[in-house]
Amino acid sequence: MATANNGRSEMESTLVILVPEAEGLVQSFRDRYDPAAKTGMPAHITLLYPFKSPNEIDGLVIVTLSQCFSRFHPFRFSLAKINQFPGDTLYLVPEPEEPFRQLTLGIWGCYPKTPPYGGRYSTVIPHLTVADRMGEQRLAEVAREFEEASQGCLPIQGHAGEATLMDSRSGRWEINTAFKLGQKS
Repeated sequence: MATANNGRSEMESTLVILVPEAEGLVQSFRDRYDPAAKTGMPAHITLLYPFKSPNEIDGLVIVTLSQCFSRFHPFRFSLAKINQFPGDTLYLVPEPEEPFRQLTLGIWGCYPKTPPYGGRYSTVIPHLTVADRMGEQRLAEVAREFEEASQGCLPIQGHAGEATLMDSRSGRWEINTAFKLGQKS
């Protein structure tokens, strides 16, 4: 099974906004320093993780998610600022953040038993992970390396036009279903 964001090996799913515009800058860092990238997860901003076991995702779940995402309009965002979760994760901050939070709250409203990050955090902080689970000293080194590499590359302009359901049933993260924002199915 895939080793997902939380380090456990099991079949999981997540809802994300893929950010292919960031791959040119972040891919080499993510390939080296983000365990999720090593299991097939592309550059993304998480909307809700963990979601459901892939075995629980049926037609009703797909219809409900489609209806949920149809209520949100596509939007543009930029990734200009580098930040860290203390001693653990290096990430890019999307601006504006609020549309990502609203999407997360919308999904969670449809599935109240699937709180973001299993309910471990009181605040949802939208982010695009560059390096994860590094330890404080190593994270500082990677942060310096990434700051140098990102000179002249930021801001990255992104477009959130669809939300993507990813699952790890194959042992790697793969796209299950993509949902257009603002469109009824």
